[in-house]
Amino acid sequence: MHDHAATSVGRLRIVLLLVVGVLVVQLLVGFATDSLAVLSDAGHVATDALGIAMSLAAIAAARRTARADSHRTFGWYRLEILAALANAVLLIGVGGYVVFEALRRLGDPPQIATAPVLLVGVLGLCINVAAMALLHHEAGSNLNVRGAYLEVVADALGSVAVVVSAVVAALTGWTAVDAVAGAAIGIFILPRAWQLGRDAVRVLVQAAPAHLEPAAVRDALAGVAGVTSVHDLHVWTLTSDMDVVTAHLGVPAGTDAAAVLADARSVLADRFALTHATLQVEPDDECAHPEW
Repeated sequence: MHDHAATSVGRLRIVLLLVVGVLVVQLLVGFATDSLAVLSDAGHVATDALGIAMSLAAIAAARRTARADSHRTFGWYRLEILAALANAVLLIGVGGYVVFEALRRLGDPPQIATAPVLLVGVLGLCINVAAMALLHHEAGSNLNVRGAYLEVVADALGSVAVVVSAVVAALTGWTAVDAVAGAAIGIFILPRAWQLGRDAVRVLVQAAPAHLEPAAVRDALAGVAGVTSVHDLHVWTLTSDMDVVTAHLGVPAGTDAAAVLADARSVLADRFALTHATLQVEPDDECAHPEW
């Protein structure tokens, strides 16, 4: 496993331990005080822990090589994307439930045990901020880590909501603030979970990466010395940090195919950071393959 992946795994493990620690404290305090706010947030944290554990399991599976099964020529890389999609579904479910529950509670606001709720909220917020700091850098380049990061961010907002609701309830007696804060959390979670799920589906249907324009890749290859045509061009993402391109390059008969291949690979790597390329250089008169 390369250093970048090892860093992601190490940080996810630390975050999982932190989240589970918060969950245990919330459950103990929630049941001891019969605080619905704390128990509801504990349910959210439990979902986060499950999502992060799934991410770690997917990354571990992806590290297995294809040697264990000759039919899995790409190994288990796609499990990472499937886990990211599952995380998105979990987040959408949690966000929808939080909004529903918040609307239900507006008509009958529960009583809030402000002192223990405030303490648990502050503890959860501190730990979630630490987890966010651990995952922030990796979240930009790895769908799995981004899913875990979004879960931690959402849980941090849950902790903020717990703190705010406890303070407002203690100072004003307005317990409906708990439901209002819950609705705000759900509204924050849903669009971000939708974006994560959409990104995962984009990878699974093998669409071109959002940051790459296939036409630009085609034009760049067509500009390589000796290349007269480019066809059967496909660009897709196998898993996080692994974009793939395949193409057929037509050249005049007698052209140095090795030189064309080397130049084409350099163009793809230098201009588009596409280092995993499968290119076929063939004489123009043999370019009879249909586009698909």
